[in-house]
Amino acid sequence: MSDTVSRTPRRSARNLSSALSGRRSQNPMREFDTLPPELRRWLAQAALPWSARSVRKIWRKGLQEGGVPAALARLSAAEVATLSKEKLAR
Repeated sequence: MSDTVSRTPRRSARNLSSALSGRRSQNPMREFDTLPPELRRWLAQAALPWSARSVRKIWRKGLQEGGVPAALARLSAAEVATLSKEKLAR
């Protein structure tokens, strides 16, 4: 027999889970259904697939700035910024 022990790489247990793993919605359709009608209309014509959680965050900030028109403008600006980032990444 050989004096050396064959060692196979072992995965660390800390890499098997994430603090973010519990953040996924249990029912994404239910989250979408709870969005305001104006926001759902905006999502229907959006160029990107948005999660209900991320779009709601942008929506709330826009509402604080100046109501529904400001929220819709903030959403459109976020989408344009994301699309331009994707173009640069290609």
